[in-house]
Amino acid sequence: MAKLASIFFSMMLVNNYVLVKFMGICPFLGVSKKLDSSVGMSAAVTFVMLMATAATWPIYNYLLIPFGLEYLNTIAFILVIAALVQLVEIILKKYIPALYTSLGVYLPLITTNCAILGVTLLNVESGYTFVESMVASAGAGIGFLIAMVLFTGVRSTLEYAKPPKSFEGLPITLVAASLVAVSFMGFGGIIESLFGTF
Repeated sequence: MAKLASIFFSMMLVNNYVLVKFMGICPFLGVSKKLDSSVGMSAAVTFVMLMATAATWPIYNYLLIPFGLEYLNTIAFILVIAALVQLVEIILKKYIPALYTSLGVYLPLITTNCAILGVTLLNVESGYTFVESMVASAGAGIGFLIAMVLFTGVRSTLEYAKPPKSFEGLPITLVAASLVAVSFMGFGGIIESLFGTF
């Protein structure tokens, strides 16, 4: 149980895919202006991460490995992720059209979101069991949500700031993102002292 907790909190805080591994930056910068869009995007990404892991782990372990096709894992995983994103897009369009509209072009970009592909590939590379992979994906998804919500708060505060002319717009946004990322570095020692290293 300690190992699962360590994996979960490590993926959520210490190895946060957005703020530490710098994956999934496009939706992080593009959708983090409004809280509802941030939460909606994070929920969609988390759902796709969990479903992608649930689908890719058995494909890798029971189909690719027995036939010696491990080198096809990236292609197989991308196909699974693309199909899941299409499913999410159809569901949102039918049942939550306001969220579908607010996410706009960033919803189809979940297909090419390297955070989702990164989670599935790193789960396989780390040799996690199915349960450990699902816990890692859940931690990565919640970490994505935390990063999005925190940065939404930072960006809403930045609207009232008056930075120098050369820092207005994207430069101040990137500086703020880097400061939020640095703040997550402090979690490394905490998780290690609580759960140890595995």
